[in-house]
Amino acid sequence: MAGLPLSPASAAGRTPTRTPTRTPADARGAGSYLVGRGIADATGEVAEVGLMGYGRTDQQAEGLHTRLRARAFVVAERTPNGAAGERVALVVVDSPMIFSSVHQAVLRALAERYGDLYTARNTMITATHTHAGPGGHSHHLLYNLTTLGFHAKTFDAVVRGIVEAVGRAHADLAPSDLTLSRGELRDASVNRSRAAFDRNPADITAHFPDAIDPLTTLLRVERHGRLVGAVNWFATHCTSMSGDNRLVSADNKGYAAYHWEREVSGADYLADTAPEVICAFAQTNAGDMSPNLDLRPPTTPEDFERTRRLGLRQYEAAARQLERPGTPLTGGVDSRLVYVDLSDVTVEPEFTGDGRTHRTAKPAVGAAMAAGSLEDGPAFPGFTEGENPLWDAISHSVIYTVSPELRDAHAPKAIAVPIGEMNRILPWVQEIVPVQLVRIGRLYLIGVPGEVTIAAGLRLRRTVAGITGSDLDDVLVAGYANSYFHYVTTPEEYDAQHYEGGSTLFGRWQLPALQQTAARLARAMRDGRDLPAGTPPPDLSGRALALQPPIVLDAPQLGRSFGDVLTQPRESCRAGERVTAVFAGAHPGNDLHRGSTYLRVERTEGGAWRTVADDGDWSTTFRWQRDGIAASKVTVTWDVPADVEPGIYRIRYHGDAKPLVGAVRSFTGTTRAFTVLG
Repeated sequence: MAGLPLSPASAAGRTPTRTPTRTPADARGAGSYLVGRGIADATGEVAEVGLMGYGRTDQQAEGLHTRLRARAFVVAERTPNGAAGERVALVVVDSPMIFSSVHQAVLRALAERYGDLYTARNTMITATHTHAGPGGHSHHLLYNLTTLGFHAKTFDAVVRGIVEAVGRAHADLAPSDLTLSRGELRDASVNRSRAAFDRNPADITAHFPDAIDPLTTLLRVERHGRLVGAVNWFATHCTSMSGDNRLVSADNKGYAAYHWEREVSGADYLADTAPEVICAFAQTNAGDMSPNLDLRPPTTPEDFERTRRLGLRQYEAAARQLERPGTPLTGGVDSRLVYVDLSDVTVEPEFTGDGRTHRTAKPAVGAAMAAGSLEDGPAFPGFTEGENPLWDAISHSVIYTVSPELRDAHAPKAIAVPIGEMNRILPWVQEIVPVQLVRIGRLYLIGVPGEVTIAAGLRLRRTVAGITGSDLDDVLVAGYANSYFHYVTTPEEYDAQHYEGGSTLFGRWQLPALQQTAARLARAMRDGRDLPAGTPPPDLSGRALALQPPIVLDAPQLGRSFGDVLTQPRESCRAGERVTAVFAGAHPGNDLHRGSTYLRVERTEGGAWRTVADDGDWSTTFRWQRDGIAASKVTVTWDVPADVEPGIYRIRYHGDAKPLVGAVRSFTGTTRAFTVLG
């Protein structure tokens, strides 16, 4: 497969800040746990599919900047005889959300392979929440509105990528040591809903004096003192890429992982062997944390540099922790999970904060949700965060008068869409959701299927820490886990009805309901008791609607053949310049090239061509556009790295064309050779 003739830094054109691939050996070299690491390609369709996150129907994918990957870590207790005891699987996916559809399909596939080793209880699947990933992989209608329904190819790519990553982690199990460390990162997030945050009581605002959660937590995996894996948790949205962007991208957290694995540690994602170091950058309570420090939505193409810069800061904050001894983890591995019908929870006074019992209710979309987050990307015109006079009047004079149950649960929300009532006809949003608690030694992860504000996250963490007797910083919210139900705010933040409050679907008492559930999980784990999981959500795979027209025919431009070079690169270039080539192409949806690449930048070496960059590299882009009815143009760019090795180069494009009748046919286009000058 592809080699790496350049230095790791050269692959992307920058010198790494440090190369933290080795840490001091310690006496625990025999390995306190059995740990396995795995990584796999989870990129879906990159053309004519809506990108998920900004809710824009015009944001249809037109190509690829960086591939999306699933990274998995299996952690098992090591019994006295060296065998694997209780285990958990942690998965971090470069994906907008983890929908119930994906969760169910992954668990079915893992059960077919491994029996009851990996179940809903001990498998935590989380998303980085990139807003530049393809959608269409949910079975709930709301999330497929901007994608023209369900996209089976994208769904299959996400599921297969996760299953492969877990499988590779399972096969990689080996004695390992785990170390937990913490740091602070204060220039990679800003509170985009400060007025709502400031409504919280002093015990919360004093804990976060800058209205951000600066905690960056690193779980590192070492074998005989050598770093082989890491998981970092830090709260910031993956909205560095703009809503005007049309290229699939892993956004800032994806860049952080890519930088560590490839630019620093020299990983070759196309090789048959696993990277030496696998590093995941996971979300925590990022609900109101924006990476756009100027509180303005990014623009394209400036968003590429913003994404790289925010990712690099997250990497550097994690890598700095390797210089500290950290806390070696010891103790058990455990997990609990329950399914909760959030539309019908009685919340006890212990958690409501006002000494009274309250209930959640059917989900409802607030007018503020329709406004979108103005700091990251506004949604529909005519709606605002905060007051919406028309919808306020309708809600308070009509909806809440007719339904006191909705009023008690949802007021003061201005209800724009009573989506719970719509659920009675078709499945628009999920009501039965998984809530999970995972323990690895002293580290506790609360798996919440949504976007938790830092204040709501603090209350969840305090709930679990108080029951388990843990240090607060050893308890983290693992957001975007196992499913998706939008936002979680404190009741005080909810009352402001900013975007986050309007998106808290189950009303003012949703967070207390989740605290109550987390308390049940924590008590059961502390006491060594099992909990009945409850009734899981229904399998809706037979009800998915697909409205995207299929690919009917690919045909080259008149007088051309597939793979012909329509625009050749310049004969020579230098570091820092952009090389561009245009090919007579075909629709990239014919073959997603999962685990492979649509393009290669190659250099001649010893009479042979060797790959120096592919479509997963930061330095390349792959753009597709329709040219007439059936023809396609494919534009490949390569930003020549600053420390590039001079020589003779070429660009190759790998495409797949669909005839009117018969099987898809692969082809390759190759540019003329060009010189990169020193």
